[in-house]
Amino acid sequence: MKKNILFSALLALLLLGCNTSSTPSADASVSSDDPVADLPVSEFAARPEDDVLVRGEAFVLNTDVLSLESFPVQFTIVLKGNLPTPCHQLRVATMVQDDEQKIVVDVYSVFDSNELCAEVIQEFEVNIPLGSFPGKQYTIWVNGIQVAEISG
Repeated sequence: MKKNILFSALLALLLLGCNTSSTPSADASVSSDDPVADLPVSEFAARPEDDVLVRGEAFVLNTDVLSLESFPVQFTIVLKGNLPTPCHQLRVATMVQDDEQKIVVDVYSVFDSNELCAEVIQEFEVNIPLGSFPGKQYTIWVNGIQVAEISG
């Protein structure tokens, strides 16, 4: 009896480990002719629970755009900066304005205004995947400031 239970448990674990779900990962992009749909989803994207939080500042001190060796070339933006307190949660929204050939990156924070928090600056450094833009040239804007030009 114990052998059957052990065998069943091991088989269940093996089957769970082999799960090949077709759900795209957070870094996967959806392929279409719409460049907005091609932007990968970031772990720092807005969330439904943000509606009850207050929007705050995120101070971007440094940006760097990386082009990954792939075909087509994939771009990632590295953002370094500070949040006002450890209670502020970083959010990054990206949007392609294809008619203006711009990639707009909005970096901000959200926080609970009723939460007590230490007044200590919280540093951040994050990589945000932008996707690929084959055969096109774009400028990248972070919080209203042009930081780079890319050519896919």
